Amino acid sequence: MKPLKPINLDIEDKFINPQLFDNSGVVAYGGVITSGRLLDAYRMGIFPWYSEPPVVWHSPLYRFVLPLSEFHISQSLLKILKKNKFNVTVDTCFEDVIKNCAVMDRGYEVGTWITDEVVRGYTELHRLGYAHSVEVWDENGLAGGLYGVAVGSIFCGESMFTLRSNASKVGFVKLVDNLKRLGFKLIDCQVYTDNMARYGAFNISRNEYLKIVDILKDQQITSNWKTEMIF
Repeated sequence: MKPLKPINLDIEDKFINPQLFDNSGVVAYGGVITSGRLLDAYRMGIFPWYSEPPVVWHSPLYRFVLPLSEFHISQSLLKILKKNKFNVTVDTCFEDVIKNCAVMDRGYEVGTWITDEVVRGYTELHRLGYAHSVEVWDENGLAGGLYGVAVGSIFCGESMFTLRSNASKVGFVKLVDNLKRLGFKLIDCQVYTDNMARYGAFNISRNEYLKIVDILKDQQITSNWKTEMIF
């Protein structure tokens, strides 16, 4: 069967099974980023990633994932954690976190995919209880953080930022500790990064990832992160 071309969401209403598309990883383009569309995408193993309109929706041939059973940290990071330099919270200022991620200078990136439309869509998803932020604080205020989307027992990590050395690392480790405790199984890192590889993340095939999503997407773990996360 010949692979499908990416669908135009300005015309079509729904996503199509990513397995039917070619190896480019692009399954759709266009459409508006709404909370409902985002949730539909994640539940099908799809995510938005673009730097200028139209929106481009991806389901890569290889997916970079971190099973929580494989998570590990370095001795140097362990020493940083023991210093208790930072305080960590969850879901206290989601919009501040995503906006800081948007302006974070990562050197290797030109522009940002976190547009105003993305901020609005994910903030609404946060209000509905699916998107979550982790905030890291020191005596000077917000020092770092990250956000992502909980889909069943998968946490789909989106972006992180750091204003002080090691802040986002501490936030990520604390998040993983809580995800393990609550029964989450996997962090979807989407595409390869050296940073996530250090924690034990690795590539699996798109087909394998979609099978995992199909199993884990309905395993609802928690609905109130503010009361159930312990930092």
